[in-house]
Amino acid sequence: MMKIGVHTLTTIAILVLASSLTYASDPSPLQDFCVATNDPALFVNGKFCRDPMLATANDFFFPGLNIPRSTANPLGSNVTLLNVDKIAGLNTLGISLARIDFAPYGLNPPHTHPRATEILVVVEGIIYVGFVSSNPTNRLFTKILYPGDVFVFPEGLIHFQFNVANTTGVTFSGLNSQNPGLIVIANNVFGSTPPISPDVLTKAFKLDKNVIEFLQKEFFMTT
Repeated sequence: MMKIGVHTLTTIAILVLASSLTYASDPSPLQDFCVATNDPALFVNGKFCRDPMLATANDFFFPGLNIPRSTANPLGSNVTLLNVDKIAGLNTLGISLARIDFAPYGLNPPHTHPRATEILVVVEGIIYVGFVSSNPTNRLFTKILYPGDVFVFPEGLIHFQFNVANTTGVTFSGLNSQNPGLIVIANNVFGSTPPISPDVLTKAFKLDKNVIEFLQKEFFMTT
């Protein structure tokens, strides 16, 4: 895999800046920053703020995003999400960043981010991407992306990324939420706890009940 150079890191920085300038899903901050605290006795919509005088540079820092992640799994992909849980200083700032590593023909399966729009840039590989609009049109928008290409996935819509090259792939994404959320369609439908009634899924997907029960068993074991 080629090393990620200065020009690539510059591209990523511009991508994140562009995402931060868009209208964020999260509320606008009422102060310069609000470093998150993980006090288990407290629970709010988001994170409580630490005393600003106790904040340090490390609250706004994450090292090593240039290091490839392992893709040795059935899907052949690995997502490294830098949200508020990884960088506490992101609290209230309405932005996060993700690196996706792909094995040859690796897939980031159909999923949604319920709280964020995503803007993706390809660094390595040839990535087939797409999203599906909501009912009633269910229209599929797809594109083959090459290094340097950018694609946007609207908030809440089902989308995917598939490396169609026989070499490894790397992409970076900016998301306009400190905690964009993730719903992997197959995992949520077939791997829920407790399982959704097979009668419901049989009717919804128009599949044999035995097939539904097999899928539930497979996805439950892998989630």
